[in-house]
Amino acid sequence: MRAKTVLPAVAMTAVSMVLTLAVVVMWLGGAVPWPVALVVGLGIDGGWLATLAYERRLAAQGDHNRAVTAVGWCFGLLAAGVLVAHALTTEGSAAAWLAVAWLPVAAKALWLVHGLWERTALTPAALDAIRGIGQEARDEAAVARARLRAEATTEETRLTAVTAAGARVAHVQAQTAERLSKAWSTLETARKGEGTGRALTSVTTPVTPGVTARWELPVWGPTEPVPALESAPALTDNELDALVDQIRHSQTPALSYREMATRFRAAGHSASEVRLRAAWKRVAA
Repeated sequence: MRAKTVLPAVAMTAVSMVLTLAVVVMWLGGAVPWPVALVVGLGIDGGWLATLAYERRLAAQGDHNRAVTAVGWCFGLLAAGVLVAHALTTEGSAAAWLAVAWLPVAAKALWLVHGLWERTALTPAALDAIRGIGQEARDEAAVARARLRAEATTEETRLTAVTAAGARVAHVQAQTAERLSKAWSTLETARKGEGTGRALTSVTTPVTPGVTARWELPVWGPTEPVPALESAPALTDNELDALVDQIRHSQTPALSYREMATRFRAAGHSASEVRLRAAWKRVAA
């Protein structure tokens, strides 16, 4: 990498010195003896080369001197000025000489670039470490991106499954609710029908004379546990009839059989369904 910056600077400096020397000899050769013109040209090139060498020495030591740099630029500008003056005083080839008059300044600029590169250059070990750190960071970023994509895919799959299951549950619940609604509507229609009362009366009148039949729809909801039938002592028929009559007439109007049976067992009394219904029929009669 160092050769890529130093070789162009060396080549352009050499070309600039050769052009400066040739122009000085050609320009001053007609006015003064050519050895004098040669000395002037070598003086310009030598001063430029000396300041350049001193700058390179300071740069190798990690130092910098603004005065030396200013002198070097003065020699470069002097060489460029000689080329420009020669081009302006030459007839027929002024454009050609002006085209190369910028080479001394360009050579100084290339040395400036080379100096900047030297101040910022790193050793191969440092460059390898930087490349390793960069590669490690890229690897970690790629792994993190892959992990995020995998997690996103997993979450999407889970949400899709949960959504599908929820949709199926909602569909089943909707179907069940529709069926229950139809069944409830059918029961309600049957209960409110004109023939329902006559049918119940014709069935219950022979069994429970004087009792108006009532048909209530079942209540859907939580149920309260009742004590077991065997948890209370057995009652005689007279005691059972008295309890049934007391519970039945504990409210006005009189309770239905189902309400009476619920309160009977909730009070802790025990009787089989057959005996309890028989007692109800005797009390109601």
